[in-house]
Amino acid sequence: MCSGLLFLWWLKMSVVRFILDYIAAYTDYKTYWNYEDGCVLIGCVRLYEVTRNPAYKQFIMDYLYKRVDKKGAIASYESEQYNIDSINSGKLLFFGLRESGDARFRIALDYHMQRLCEHPRCQNGSFWHKSIYPYQIWLDGLYMAQPFYAEYDMLLGGKAHAGDIVLQFDNVRRFMFDENKQLSYHAYDESRQMFWCDKETGLSPNFWLRSMGWYLMALADTIDLIDEQLYEHKRRLQDIFGEAVRGIMRYQAQNGLFYQLIDRQALAGNYTEASGSAMVAYALMKGARIGALLEEKYAPAGRAVFDALVKNKLKTEEGTAHLEDICLVAGLGGQQMRDGSAEYYLSEPRVKDDAKGVGPFIMACAESLMQDAPPLSRRDR
Repeated sequence: MCSGLLFLWWLKMSVVRFILDYIAAYTDYKTYWNYEDGCVLIGCVRLYEVTRNPAYKQFIMDYLYKRVDKKGAIASYESEQYNIDSINSGKLLFFGLRESGDARFRIALDYHMQRLCEHPRCQNGSFWHKSIYPYQIWLDGLYMAQPFYAEYDMLLGGKAHAGDIVLQFDNVRRFMFDENKQLSYHAYDESRQMFWCDKETGLSPNFWLRSMGWYLMALADTIDLIDEQLYEHKRRLQDIFGEAVRGIMRYQAQNGLFYQLIDRQALAGNYTEASGSAMVAYALMKGARIGALLEEKYAPAGRAVFDALVKNKLKTEEGTAHLEDICLVAGLGGQQMRDGSAEYYLSEPRVKDDAKGVGPFIMACAESLMQDAPPLSRRDR
């Protein structure tokens, strides 16, 4: 028993050491305001809330002060593109404002909300993914925008937009959910014009793990943020979340993780992918903690996914730990003419330590540490 506890302690410390080493060596993912940096930094927000380790706060605040000037402007924000991904790092501004009281962060928050208000929409009311992808809903975009939208609305927007927030998820359930597979497709083209979509349904051809991971995290985070007084809206999101979780858990692999192409485990070249598995782990653990999922079932299920991730994908090479088997990128259309086929998703590079994988891994780590904390010391967020 004692040796088992010592092993678990050592394992936990090795994960924390990997994260601290990772942020110590981190360089900005892109020169402009981007969602990838946001993923890593949001993970650090979660870890700071659990551990109060000042290293995480310093890392976040250094980034924010570098990017947001004294007048609240973000010079590197690509404002002409109407890219829903750009909203993701805006979530960090709430942390910056809470921790510093600096007015620049309130101004930057208002700017992000203005961008969201001006963002083009499909006829069904959903935000376009990007201006270069008109009339398209991608599951990725729900994570990028909806938790920010919800937090702004609950804190600064008078709680007036909850119906619009829920509409974004309702449209995914209505247009992108497959009743047979119990999964949601990566993307939907309302115009039916894109070469990758089914001309009758508008749907892309496959179920991509990371897109489902983004979606599950979006639901968990948004449910957490919606005020309890808005019961009907919160209940609707919980229903969608529960259905999505039950659906993806049907496809858990023998090693405890999930495949790049979720429902095609036997396909040659398919593999258990780290970033999407980390997202599932985070969503399960957080969903259980906030009462959106049955705690007795999904808290240990989420922890088991995270532990499997550490066991199978966190590897040490020459004394340095790396998170492996992260899909570098996957999308639809664009200059690369990405067709959404199984062959396409399996052709994208598998890399290690990419922010899109490590960020969710850090978030899941924070949730696992929160499980270990005594009940009276657990922080809500």
